[in-house]
Amino acid sequence: MSHFSFNRFLIFQLIVLSGICLLSVSPQYLSAGELKIVPFNADVTPELGVPVAYAPARKIVTPLYARGIVLLSDEQPVVLCAVDAIGIGNAGYDIWRQELAKAAKTTAERVALHSLHQHDAPRFDFATGKLMEEQGLAGKNYDNDYNRECIQKVVDAITEGMKTPQTVTHLGIGKSKVEKVASNRRLLGGDGKVRLMRWSKSTSPEAIKAPEGVIDPYLRSICFWNQDHPIAVLNYYATHPQSYYGQGDVNYEFVGMAREARNKALPGTLNVYFNGAAGNVAAGKYNDGSTKMRPILAGRVERAMQQAFDHQKKTEVTSADLHWKTKMTALPVASHLDSEKLAATIKDKTKTPKERASAAFRLVWYQRASAGHQIPVTCLHLESASILHLPGELFVEYQLKAQEFAPERTVCMAAYGDYGPGYICTEIAYSQGGYESSPGASLVAPEVESVLMQVIQNLVTSAPAKP
Repeated sequence: MSHFSFNRFLIFQLIVLSGICLLSVSPQYLSAGELKIVPFNADVTPELGVPVAYAPARKIVTPLYARGIVLLSDEQPVVLCAVDAIGIGNAGYDIWRQELAKAAKTTAERVALHSLHQHDAPRFDFATGKLMEEQGLAGKNYDNDYNRECIQKVVDAITEGMKTPQTVTHLGIGKSKVEKVASNRRLLGGDGKVRLMRWSKSTSPEAIKAPEGVIDPYLRSICFWNQDHPIAVLNYYATHPQSYYGQGDVNYEFVGMAREARNKALPGTLNVYFNGAAGNVAAGKYNDGSTKMRPILAGRVERAMQQAFDHQKKTEVTSADLHWKTKMTALPVASHLDSEKLAATIKDKTKTPKERASAAFRLVWYQRASAGHQIPVTCLHLESASILHLPGELFVEYQLKAQEFAPERTVCMAAYGDYGPGYICTEIAYSQGGYESSPGASLVAPEVESVLMQVIQNLVTSAPAKP
């Protein structure tokens, strides 16, 4: 072979190898500039006896789901997943994201994982579950085997869906007010202290008569279209989703009922619901806890979902309109956490399994956070919309402030990411009293507000300017 021919052979080989490398990181069905979507849905309903939030599952009222989308673009894939669970925290949060990332051929930092926080749905935390197993309390509050099964079901759903991604040609952005659902849980007195907690249900005339307080009354929706076919709708609204709960009657609550009603109204379209910054927001003003109120609340949320869909603004979209931003963030640890006392409580057989599990959860968070563990706070910019993904039971003030930071954009927020920090309040709330800022609820320090507000501002204002 001549020198010239040999060089041409080497060039050919390099081209072939380069193609192989590109195929290894980019799906072969994705051309430059294209935006595609993979909707996925997995049934993660527990068997009877599996622990859900406050009791073993005694009845399955509705199935539970983990559903979402994978977005394929010129960037690495992005996964958005919402799970019918009270919370996914600590190592559970990490492992879920790692496994979903493998299925979508991306990195864990590009997976946004959120629970909807229903109170008759399971808790997921491998590390806390392991501590309970070591104390002979396996399956009391956490079931790691069930956790692994759930992850595998979602992985299988993503893997199957990746075989047939759908083209996205247009993005629809909608917004509608939700009437008579959300109200602030914390009613302040003249001294600026919490005088009354309104909770998720109330029969107190004073609590019912009091104003809604600080909430975000709007539901926002992001719809992905292939020409005239809506492929998937992401719905964002901030409220605790409880109507009544606590006996082990597994269900997806009124937000899930609204979501499923929209799925029936739009055959072939996947509706996904994400809970926003609802740490201090619930239905207490409008919900007396009776069984009749669950479908009524569901109907109110469903109407807002429909109106947001019907009045959406639809524009063409390409891969160039998608940008993902990540800020790894260490949250300040609450000073009330005492690792020695927590460890002693875990081993104390005179304590209830619930008390020992609570101590284990706190110890796991304390050890991770004290070691400098960072949580990904992320933002997906899509055309004129920005979707923020935050940890914990975040106060609604964070959501409202994020919208102020980028008033020219539609800003959606999903909270209840890593459940490890518990409630994330505003700084002033820690001096006002009330449940959310108490040592039993919040595992972060008051300076968390200054940390997160800066991160939120940086992320939501990071969208590239339109050419």
